[in-house]
Amino acid sequence: MAPPTDATSVLDAQKSAPADLKAVAEFLRGKHGPKVRRGVLNGKRVDYFKGKTAVRVLMGPQYQKLKKVPAVKDEAEAAALIAQILPRAFFLRVDRPVMDPPAKSGMPKLLNLAPQQQFDPAVHYAWFYDGSPLWTIVGGIAMVIVMLAGVMFPLWPEKLRIGVWYLSVGALGLVGAFIVLAIIRLILWCLTKIAMPKAIWIFPNLFEDVGFVDSFIPGWAWDEPKKKKLRKVGEKRSSKKDKAAAAAAADGAAGPAITAPPAAPAASTTPAPNPSAGPAAPESAGASTATAPAPQLRSRQAATVEEIGDDE
Repeated sequence: MAPPTDATSVLDAQKSAPADLKAVAEFLRGKHGPKVRRGVLNGKRVDYFKGKTAVRVLMGPQYQKLKKVPAVKDEAEAAALIAQILPRAFFLRVDRPVMDPPAKSGMPKLLNLAPQQQFDPAVHYAWFYDGSPLWTIVGGIAMVIVMLAGVMFPLWPEKLRIGVWYLSVGALGLVGAFIVLAIIRLILWCLTKIAMPKAIWIFPNLFEDVGFVDSFIPGWAWDEPKKKKLRKVGEKRSSKKDKAAAAAAADGAAGPAITAPPAAPAASTTPAPNPSAGPAAPESAGASTATAPAPQLRSRQAATVEEIGDDE
């Protein structure tokens, strides 16, 4: 089907966007933007996000630090701002059809372009903008320069070639020293493991995800084993919703116990014990006490599960 005669291309719509709206689109597409997922639209892989995550990002502290962008104070203003950006085709509204059979977990979702391009926080939007091409151009030029410099190495001045040789030898020496240090610390750990109750690691943070200086602090430490919780055979691993429900149950059970009025003395209200009746009365009282906060517990649990719901 041929496009309408008055249709505007995506690139033209993006170029005609005002500077402030383009800055907002740059921010949403950057590292502080909404979480993106991979989808397939018209046979091509695209990134897409959910509307309400973009609203939360615009209300976050990172956006408030920007200058020369429209101010956002509440969710209504954030939604209105995204609605203004939507006609500029930086991103477009898409639908996720129900697949039969459903797609495998981890596979890109199938997307269809929505016929009505209106902003709704509950639906998804696919990116048609890859950010500013400036860094892509700069990176391409730098790569070409590095490759040409490597190819023309025999034509370099002699002093420059000697300097590069010393730098390469120094870099290899650092790598070799790191490998030797790793072997020495492993040998020391093995010796202390056999001769002492606890083994010793020198530079215990050497392979941790920390900075260069922090990798050598402290100089040594005892090898403390990490305590792991052992699960019983057949016990299922608890999920986030189960943990949230357990926390809500603990709050609901503790709340009424604090606010409950003191009980009346047993001597004034309790009749004489009947041997034939048995211990049924205390059990019924305990049951009524346990089931009293049930409605409050149910509402707390529902609110907690809703808060941790996935954006998807």
